[in-house]
Amino acid sequence: MVLVTACSEQSIRQGVDFMPLTVDYRENTYAGGRIPGGFFKREGRPTEREILTCRLIDRGLRPLFPDGYYRETQVIAWVVSADDDFSPDIYGISGASLALLLAADIPYEAALAGVRVARVDGRFVVFPTYEESERSELELVVAGTEDALAMVECGANELPEQVILDALDLAHREIKRIIAL
Repeated sequence: MVLVTACSEQSIRQGVDFMPLTVDYRENTYAGGRIPGGFFKREGRPTEREILTCRLIDRGLRPLFPDGYYRETQVIAWVVSADDDFSPDIYGISGASLALLLAADIPYEAALAGVRVARVDGRFVVFPTYEESERSELELVVAGTEDALAMVECGANELPEQVILDALDLAHREIKRIIAL
């Protein structure tokens, strides 16, 4: 479970000519059933993985705000519960979009969803497990709307272009299914 919230300042600060969007994603140890002990009793600064996930969420959301929207906006995604099989980070993309759509005072109109696609043993797997991701020759993270893809991040092991295009097509079909929900 990932809890995502969104809020926006009501006024624009003087001199701001850009979209001040802050995205924070945190996977606390209690979400996986572990409580830190010993010297470190609390969570520390965000991990590299958490920072990269913040960037994934930001890159998908930012182009979908209207031009000239300069109010400070904050999106926070907290992993409340996670298992040892699936990565919860990708759910932050869809959750952030939903939180922004539900916020009455934020002019955000497009539904965005995110999916992860892997290619294991020659077949595509949507939302792969950690074990499948390790064996995968392709790891693709895609965020998109019903009409287009907004963000693509890919790591692959020398695959033909057609395989990548097929993976992108599969990802967009899954994105459309998620948005329809």
